[in-house]
Amino acid sequence: MDLLKDKQGANNSEKKKSKTEKKMTVATWLVIFLAWYVLSRLEVFSATLVPSPFRVWTAFLGLLNDGYNGISLWGHLGASFKRLLVSLIFAIITAVPLGLLSGYFSKIEAVIDSVVEFYRPLPPLAYYTLLILWFGIDDTSKEILLFLAAFAPIYIACVSAVSKINRDYILSAKSLGANQKNVFFKIVLPACLPEIFTGVRTAFGVAYTTLVSAEMIAATSGIGWMVLDAANFLKSEIIFIGILIMGITGILINAGLRFLEKKIVFWKGEV
Repeated sequence: MDLLKDKQGANNSEKKKSKTEKKMTVATWLVIFLAWYVLSRLEVFSATLVPSPFRVWTAFLGLLNDGYNGISLWGHLGASFKRLLVSLIFAIITAVPLGLLSGYFSKIEAVIDSVVEFYRPLPPLAYYTLLILWFGIDDTSKEILLFLAAFAPIYIACVSAVSKINRDYILSAKSLGANQKNVFFKIVLPACLPEIFTGVRTAFGVAYTTLVSAEMIAATSGIGWMVLDAANFLKSEIIFIGILIMGITGILINAGLRFLEKKIVFWKGEV
């Protein structure tokens, strides 16, 4: 009974803490937008460099109606997220099994780990020119670049997760007659899921940053290209819109991954 009361008290405390944190987050962004409004109102910087919130909002409505450079705003967003999602899906379905197997079998790790550690520190744009030469300037080269950028964080998270598993659990399962398949799917995979989600979220951030940079170098559509093209013509309102869109979509996707993690890895933090 006392344990139940303690758990309820802990849950209430967490809810209060969560509400306080949300209020602080809202207050922080209100201060940021207020500072932006005041700076533009006092004309501390040129309107070309720091447009007012009203100008940015008006430009955003114009983008919704007319698009940019003959392509709708949703077309630019769709082009960017198609590249991002395709690369992330392929990174997940390859990096997760390879990472888990590498953590479980040292011989597999010996083959894959050195390759990942070789290219992981390299800035993705350093070898992007080679990908363009090999695969062309279209989406294929971009998706391969994003795949490589996203693969490493997921792979490393999986290897790390396997290394942290309590070996007593595996030995106990084997002593009770569990085969390798049962051990992998009943013990190894569930134990690794929290870190796998952390790796996926990290990979998304890395891939999104790489996507924007790649679009700025070689593209004719996408949010990154739109920002670069606007910069060439000093369209600061479009630059602000692009930055805000990238930030907001990043927050929304990260929130979606967190929600998915809570639903799938419902036992996280319970033990």
